Amino acid sequence: MEKLNKEYIKLDQFLKMSNIISTGGEAKIYLMENKVLVNGIEENRRGRKLYPGDTVTVEGRKLVVG
Repeated sequence: MEKLNKEYIKLDQFLKMSNIISTGGEAKIYLMENKVLVNGIEENRRGRKLYPGDTVTVEGRKLVVG
């Protein structure tokens, strides 16, 4: 995955960059149907801001924002 080149990235963009979803528009449905944790807390807002060092757990994988 590419390095984050700004202060934050939104959750839907992160899921797309991580190849979890194919388009940003899929994020709303994906988050309604799948459990996604941000720093151990369930999250369903696609616009949630993620910062370097945050951990996203999805489909049994832990991904670190970087």
